Amino acid sequence: MSEYDNTNSGAIFKNDNKESERHPDYKGSLNVGGVDHWVSSWIKVSKSGQEYMSLSVKPKDERKESSSAEVVRGDTIQPRPAASTRPFASPPRGDFRNMDDDLPF
Repeated sequence: MSEYDNTNSGAIFKNDNKESERHPDYKGSLNVGGVDHWVSSWIKVSKSGQEYMSLSVKPKDERKESSSAEVVRGDTIQPRPAASTRPFASPPRGDFRNMDDDLPF
């Protein structure tokens, strides 16, 4: 008997280790086009009162943003964009150390 092909299939199971509302109600894995993913699901209620499942999918080989110089995007690995070293607000320009303390207004 040949090995089962699980391409484009997956399964989720009840999360028995849920400790907070932020943790998923269900967890599992999914294969899409030969790439394995983690699946998380939360049971929610719409404004009209209908229950539904909200899903989150992440590649299993996705690396942490802070621990790698590369980012996995789909089936390719790309260099991480350089973080901006510029502060949020621009510092004042010029040398203000020798200004008079008296303001003209």
